[in-house]
Amino acid sequence: MTHALAHEGRVFLNFRHYRFSAPHSHAFRWVDVKHLRFSGAPGDRELLAALIGHEQFRDTYAGYGAHPEETRHGSYWLAAITPEAYEPVETAESAAVLRTWAGQYGAVPADLEADLRREVFDVLDAAARVFHLNGVGEEDFHDWGGVHGEFHEFVSIDRARGRITLLVAADD
Repeated sequence: MTHALAHEGRVFLNFRHYRFSAPHSHAFRWVDVKHLRFSGAPGDRELLAALIGHEQFRDTYAGYGAHPEETRHGSYWLAAITPEAYEPVETAESAAVLRTWAGQYGAVPADLEADLRREVFDVLDAAARVFHLNGVGEEDFHDWGGVHGEFHEFVSIDRARGRITLLVAADD
């Protein structure tokens, strides 16, 4: 059964807009957060399939946003990404990966930390389940894939709010 998702909104945190103490410590890093609503009680894999099929998922993260005819997602061919490519992870594990990534060049400025708390870590904390895109690799790169230095993707399912959130953190 296909479940409809309604795009609720997007937040884009561009690290270049924050004041880091070390020069160039932003290293063209960003976090893209997309919220979608669902209704009913679909299973986790059904929700992941609905997300993969949604127009907002058709995004290369190369500056043009989502496009309904796009055949790529991030660095990968869209066809390579299935619900089985996502593994369940603990909230603490997903938060640790993102905190390590965000702080890899030094201290995270307080205003960015506050924005990450509100837009990323609070979303993860509210999740009933969190999934990590881990079942794709270099063999699934599209024709110009692999341009991101690091690419981290998590999906948060908040059943209490009827919300699925796609969290992508990357550096170009």
